[in-house]
Amino acid sequence: MAIGAILMALVVPAPLGAQVMSPNIATFTAEQAAQGKAAYAKSCAACHGADLGGGEFAGSLRGMTFSQKWGGKPAEALFTYISTKMPPASPGSLGDAVYAQIISHILQVNGLQPADTELPTDAKALAAMVIPRGATVRAGWFMPYSPLAPPAPAVTIPNPLDRVTPVSDEMLQSPPAGEWLLWRRTYDDHGFSPLVEINKRNVADLRAVWAWSLPNGPNEATPLVHDGVIFVHSFGDRVQALNAVTGDLLWQYSRKLPKDVSPWVKRGIAIYRDRLIVPTSDGHVVALDVKTGKVVWDQAITDYTKGWQLNGGPLIARGKVMQGITGQAPGGCAIVGLDFDTGKEVWRFYTIARPGEFGGDSWNGLPLEKRSGASVWTTGSYDPQLNLAFFGTGQTYDTGPLLHPVHQPGITNDSLYTDTTLALNPDTGQLVWHFQHVRNDQWDLDWAFERQLIHLQVNGAPRKLVVTSGKIALYDALDAATGQYLFSKDLGIQNVVTDVDPKTGEKSINPAVIVGDGKPHMVCPHAGGGRNWNATSYDAKTSILYVPMVESCMDLIPAPPGERGNLSSGVNWFIRPRPDGDGNYGRLEAFNLQTKKAVWIERQRAPETTCVLATAGGVVFAGSLDRRLKAYDAATGALLWQIRLNDVPDSCPIAFSVDGKEYLAVVVGSGGPGTLTFPILVPEIENPPDHGAAVWVFALPERRAAKTAKSR
Repeated sequence: MAIGAILMALVVPAPLGAQVMSPNIATFTAEQAAQGKAAYAKSCAACHGADLGGGEFAGSLRGMTFSQKWGGKPAEALFTYISTKMPPASPGSLGDAVYAQIISHILQVNGLQPADTELPTDAKALAAMVIPRGATVRAGWFMPYSPLAPPAPAVTIPNPLDRVTPVSDEMLQSPPAGEWLLWRRTYDDHGFSPLVEINKRNVADLRAVWAWSLPNGPNEATPLVHDGVIFVHSFGDRVQALNAVTGDLLWQYSRKLPKDVSPWVKRGIAIYRDRLIVPTSDGHVVALDVKTGKVVWDQAITDYTKGWQLNGGPLIARGKVMQGITGQAPGGCAIVGLDFDTGKEVWRFYTIARPGEFGGDSWNGLPLEKRSGASVWTTGSYDPQLNLAFFGTGQTYDTGPLLHPVHQPGITNDSLYTDTTLALNPDTGQLVWHFQHVRNDQWDLDWAFERQLIHLQVNGAPRKLVVTSGKIALYDALDAATGQYLFSKDLGIQNVVTDVDPKTGEKSINPAVIVGDGKPHMVCPHAGGGRNWNATSYDAKTSILYVPMVESCMDLIPAPPGERGNLSSGVNWFIRPRPDGDGNYGRLEAFNLQTKKAVWIERQRAPETTCVLATAGGVVFAGSLDRRLKAYDAATGALLWQIRLNDVPDSCPIAFSVDGKEYLAVVVGSGGPGTLTFPILVPEIENPPDHGAAVWVFALPERRAAKTAKSR
């Protein structure tokens, strides 16, 4: 039941003692408490201590803090908290009866006496029961608080939810400078903040102003900020609304997952009108009331029992909620369009071409049930003028049947729509155009990342582009309206593509990386990616793109006879340094998209782990595997500030402002694919084994911020 500081909400030092009984006081039987004692010893004591007094990994569950936190509240609140969050490795796995028994044991240890009536598991019945209040007088003594007395007067604190306004279409298309309303702040996925209070002259003075613990587990989610409220999505399918200035909890939604669901990493949520839209680990999309966290609608869109997941966040445009699906199940993945008002499915675009449809003949003659992949695990971008939503897809997970072409008329092994940019009409889900960046990806080098909408001069004429790369950090630029190929830029860390046709964008593949001959092959980068989901940031004024990367390679070695291998083409991958490597793996590169030339490159030992955030203050923020969050000079790459956090920053830093004051926020929480792949390259980097997911918020000291504002 370990969850460290997160469980300080349950942490307590001394007993509840004898109680003045009342019909609505929570009751339990002696048998429940005895069974709960055994269940606690098996599932909880290793972390919280055999006597509930606290242990190495989690705090005490005895006494006054417990009473202060839960006293006077419905038993249903405590039951829901424990049954949806514990144990952290498998929340909800113990069963409702066992959770009721564990709560009975906790109440008994804290002094509440058994009764003839069992503690129920029904939510309505639990809601009618109250956990009594109390206060410690001295060790071994307890002063009961009367259950008939009214609650002690509370101090009224201004609640920013009282001033929250609906998020309009106009706000999504042109967000206020201090708001962070979308995964990358704007529909064009630039990931750029126009705020200037924190700038290259004063960023060295940044200080932490508050932090909030999150459920332990991998966390790649980007918070959203609106009207002074920060909304955080975390491991185990919890959503919390916090006061963005103070870090105080305003409301919390905890999804009760089926017992056979393992929570998975999440990357984002969406906000529109008066609702938050949240993808869940059991394949649903849920709409929550922004002010209360209450469920407005709940729509299943995929079957988690078959392995499909919802990792990326939703995109909302023109009243449609667009959610990508990932997974290796037969038949492949999809993008689903839901009606925002009701949650009902409006359309579904399958990212694996079906037999008999366009592209259906690109799967080597395989039937649909033998086709898989084309996962969509990054939030899409949107162009309101073109009314197009842009998504990227990954490769197929079953490479073996596509390794060699079948040489049948009209049949190819290109495997559409893997490694493809898709331009969809959000009203209908109709495919307007597509561009496949690499045919028949045999190396797990997806092109599933952000699609940035960028205005550039191309051959002397202004063009609106879609710019994206795959894991090989080779960038393609396409015409946003038509998908016409325009140009490419290789950042030089790959050996897969040897040439790109300047007219079509067709890639020539290096023969030395083609598997299937029974020999080892070195491929750069590793399947973990030179680039990955952690997004770039683009400054439209300077045309500079800031790119986080990891320099590494992999050896693809034939699997032992009878084994499938990591790839079904019969090979296992093993990470390795680059042949020309110098021991530095992290790379942050700034290059000018207009000139296609590097502006600066900063390399370091620790692999990059976060998205990049560039700001109008001339600062670039990025984080790495060594738990450091850093600020660089946007023009030169010079290091301006750094701080070491309690866990790996593995999300997208954001900037926002409340009442004219600027803040920087980042979520930490290792355990995602990137933080598990690259530590073997840097064994000297030690991170906390029990993790410590949290959201950190930084700002300038008041005197420094005031001086900066006055100087402008």
